[in-house]
Amino acid sequence: MRNAWMVLGLLVAGVGMMAARPAAGRQSLDGEWFFAADSGRIGVREQWYRTDFDRSSWKTVITPDFWEAYPGLASYDGWGWFVRTFSLEAVTSPLSIHFAGVDDDAQVWINGKSVGEHAGYSDPFALDVTPAVKPGVNTIAVLVKDYSGGGGIYRPVTLIETARLEELLRSPLSLLPARPSTDWVRDGAMYSVYLRSFSQEGTFAGLQKRLPELKQMGITTLWLMPIHPVGVKNRKGTLGSPYAVSDYYGINPEFGTLDDFKRLLKSVHAYDMKLIIDLVANHTSWDSKLMLEHPEWFTRNAAGEIIPPNADWHDVADLDYSHAGLRTYMKEMMLYWVRDVGIDGFRCDVAELVPTDFWEDARAALDAVKPVMMLSEGSLPEHHVKAFDLTYSWNVYDMLGPVLSGKRPVAVLDQILRTEEMQFPKGSLRMRFVTNHDKNAYDGPAVTLFGADGLKLATVLVHTLPGVPLLYTGEEVANDRALSLFEKTEVDWTRPREMGEMNRTLIALRQSNQALARGEFVRVRGTSEKDVYAFLRVAGKSRILVVLNFSGASQTTTLQMPEVSGSQKGRMTQYRELFLKRVLSVSGSGDQVELALEPRGYRVFVAEE
Repeated sequence: MRNAWMVLGLLVAGVGMMAARPAAGRQSLDGEWFFAADSGRIGVREQWYRTDFDRSSWKTVITPDFWEAYPGLASYDGWGWFVRTFSLEAVTSPLSIHFAGVDDDAQVWINGKSVGEHAGYSDPFALDVTPAVKPGVNTIAVLVKDYSGGGGIYRPVTLIETARLEELLRSPLSLLPARPSTDWVRDGAMYSVYLRSFSQEGTFAGLQKRLPELKQMGITTLWLMPIHPVGVKNRKGTLGSPYAVSDYYGINPEFGTLDDFKRLLKSVHAYDMKLIIDLVANHTSWDSKLMLEHPEWFTRNAAGEIIPPNADWHDVADLDYSHAGLRTYMKEMMLYWVRDVGIDGFRCDVAELVPTDFWEDARAALDAVKPVMMLSEGSLPEHHVKAFDLTYSWNVYDMLGPVLSGKRPVAVLDQILRTEEMQFPKGSLRMRFVTNHDKNAYDGPAVTLFGADGLKLATVLVHTLPGVPLLYTGEEVANDRALSLFEKTEVDWTRPREMGEMNRTLIALRQSNQALARGEFVRVRGTSEKDVYAFLRVAGKSRILVVLNFSGASQTTTLQMPEVSGSQKGRMTQYRELFLKRVLSVSGSGDQVELALEPRGYRVFVAEE
């Protein structure tokens, strides 16, 4: 039987290299590409994606790889362009191009025509290229937008028949169950405390005084950003980054003493909350105890010099987990904080840069002490198998701005959730957020990025999607200041607490209705699909209907209520809106519901049993 399309051979533009014949229906685009850095961000304006653009001065590079491995680009951050050609004998069925991972964002052109873009580090994604490809030689151009550290096309790129796309998107891990999590992890609401900014004192005692506020808001788990002493050598700013740890067993004197910390922990537990601390296991400060006592445990370059994880992180030195002694030290240190001090787990900084088998070994040891929470600052599906309860949902955060601005349709949220389903073990918990300490410091405060109305809508989304919600210091007052990681920045706590009340209401719903924490996600289709996103959360007889208007204009949508377990056509169900208290009557599956929503409007309807 003749293949739907046949690849005659890859021709790298200007290089003339022929690739081996691929498997039928799919073609690897890995190998040699032309590359040019775009530090001035002028490439789009000057149309570097054109097929006839002069690339005689561009480098020849090999993908997949980070561009920090390319000559002269070890410390480059910014934009970079990748271009190559490929040949097709015929195009007789739909084709897609699949990227297994790009750091950070990507825009793609085929033969000078835009075929789409993707925002979000690490996530695999695919774009339909059928309208742009042609028989004969084709040119693909990829603009990679990197924001920190090494960037580039760092995982394979494949041209594939769209009908076979799931072969690449479906991970074997998706057939496995995620490791089970204790109820307080699954049902909880988290708050990230940056001690320098949380109180005027900037101390454990300053946080302890305000625990009643957090309890009243419904917070169940406090995550304290690093509490350890900060290194002085190569320090950034006046106070230094809390992520430049000098002693894993020590306490930063800025915040108090170990006894002060234990008093805080005791109070947290008295309020029936949990407390986890940040663990920076990938690197230490240059003057850390480990550097002084075990310099052999650090990563070295070809000249034998200890190096940072990347050029931008020059205030820290990279740890090398090929050393068994380092692994034993770090595991024992984690056990000390859980077993001897009594904390409830760890948020693990840049967890993807530490070997997964170390995390799995450490988690097994911690589980033998007590149930803990392990939060990975990463988005690797493999982290959910044995080591971690939660991973970062960068994918949803990265789409909030583009969807709210109208640059991407709301359907991108369907793609995100579908990709999660095909990549992650069943039941994996993703941490959802509208900001965090990195995004606040470098992107800007959420209220500034999304506007007041956009922030409210985004807050509703992250509380109602499957996952566990996170708030960051100051979100209850819609903090409008970037909180520096190297200085003390005050939050204006006199600002209105409207967002605090909204979060309290949503957390209370989560804690009283199993549909949010445990329920199935069911997409609800309707008119105005470009701007209005609607879905049900269903657990037994519990149902919550969420309708979100991402548009800056008023929208009227007609929803087609789907068939879900237990629903019956003609059976009337009353839904009460969470914020407006209005009642919506739905006669069951197949019923049509018309709703009018104001710009950035949101509705959360709770079925009354």
